[in-house]
Amino acid sequence: MNTYSKDRVLIEGLTVLTTIGVYEWEKTIKQKLIIDLEMAWDNKPAGESDNVSLCLDYFVVSQTITQLVECSNFELIECVAERIAERIIQQFSVDWLKVKVSKPNAIANARNVAVIIERTANK
Repeated sequence: MNTYSKDRVLIEGLTVLTTIGVYEWEKTIKQKLIIDLEMAWDNKPAGESDNVSLCLDYFVVSQTITQLVECSNFELIECVAERIAERIIQQFSVDWLKVKVSKPNAIANARNVAVIIERTANK
């Protein structure tokens, strides 16, 4: 991990519609997932220079996640979290991240269900 391993870039509450679920009826509809992402990133160079090319572009990260999730079919939110982690680590050279995937309408009498994973790059 980089010198500034405590630096983070966050994306919170990214809402994506996708086909997800284990039941047959779920495979015929789109459901809402909410994604929170915390990524280790050395923010010092961008902060000192005010140069956008030195930061982790959270807009592009958000677009990447949205496209990945919208264009896929999943059974489990655990799988969604793993695919997001793999893509972000690979495409953006992030050393560490935490992904939370929420499926707010999964259980009628619960406000939310979610999984949280933490992954590091295999370097």
